[in-house]
Amino acid sequence: MACVLGLLMALIPLALAEGVELQQLSTQRSEDGLSLSYSAKFELPPSADDALLKGVPIYFVVETTVLRNRWYWRDARVARASRSWRLAWQPLTRQYKVSSGGLNQSYATLTEALASIRDIAGWRIAELREIEDSGSYYLEFAFRLDTSQLPRPMQIGLGAPQGWGLSIERSLPLNPDFSIKP
Repeated sequence: MACVLGLLMALIPLALAEGVELQQLSTQRSEDGLSLSYSAKFELPPSADDALLKGVPIYFVVETTVLRNRWYWRDARVARASRSWRLAWQPLTRQYKVSSGGLNQSYATLTEALASIRDIAGWRIAELREIEDSGSYYLEFAFRLDTSQLPRPMQIGLGAPQGWGLSIERSLPLNPDFSIKP
């Protein structure tokens, strides 16, 4: 029985991580607020790579939520932040273009373009006034390939397009100094 329970506990992180390995995730509190840094490791699925080369842009989304534990009611959402990227192949210039929040950057290779999405440092996810010194907090982190922004013909009848599963979700407690507990 203990062996079966151990096996099930080992499979839980795998169920929450589909094709993405989170190599580093950290938070830091400063005068500006709470900032997040992460490094994810993933390879673009062959079907997504093929669609990209045929002119279909693909989207990545990172969402974070900082919550304060409460014993008397549901946990209070203190802050929420999200960031999205649009990755597209530009056949005329033979470059990959990554767009985020009105900023565009071109890259010569897909590896360089994905590196700009995989690693983020110093992203402010909460204002200083939103987090208090008292209380117990935790962070919910989600990174995924957003299939809801694919063209409709690619979504019809597929539910979740086959081979497009790139996602990871984590819920991590925060220390009193707002760093992530090991």
